Amino acid sequence: MNANLDIFKSIFEPQLIQEMQQFGILQTFKEGDLIMDYGKYVRMMPIVLKGTVKVYRLDEKENEILLYYLSSNESCSMAYSCCLEAKKSEVKAVAEDNVELIAIPHVKLDDWLCTYPSWKNYIMRSFNERFIELLKSIESIAFHKLDERLIGYLKEKQRLSGSSVIKASHGLIADELATSRVVISRLLKQLEKDKKIILYRNEIKLLASFS
Repeated sequence: MNANLDIFKSIFEPQLIQEMQQFGILQTFKEGDLIMDYGKYVRMMPIVLKGTVKVYRLDEKENEILLYYLSSNESCSMAYSCCLEAKKSEVKAVAEDNVELIAIPHVKLDDWLCTYPSWKNYIMRSFNERFIELLKSIESIAFHKLDERLIGYLKEKQRLSGSSVIKASHGLIADELATSRVVISRLLKQLEKDKKIILYRNEIKLLASFS
């Protein structure tokens, strides 16, 4: 595999990075591409090198809920768990933008856990970070009003993209916040009226007053 893994120099031992180069598979995805799907066996654990990945799960009523985002250096703990236990995926992962990732074969996961302390630390830290993000998602749904969740959603999009222009349709936002398009459109119109944002077709510009 020919990939630049310099981002891992401060995280992993040099020998582990060499093994990642040897056994990892470089994969690229375009915006909107499906990376992992419900009900499919997971044979590799993805680690994001560039771009952002959205991870979803279905609730009991088959509604899709956005769980968290993955960005550079980050991996999906659920994919790791499915790899080790040879289980079918309970989540779906979609490329938020152009994504480059390294896929680690499941046969190496246990070996590295025993061989490299840095890998063990990385996996444990990943589980902890995803758990905290899940708690935040549950807290947001349970205790925050929808307008507060929308503002938090837009701020997170801004943080991940590094841009004040958010590329997302009202329908997409509604899906990811598990509500209706009509409600999202009404809330966005109110934010525009309050001079917090400017609405364009499938784009939202966050103004300085938004923060």
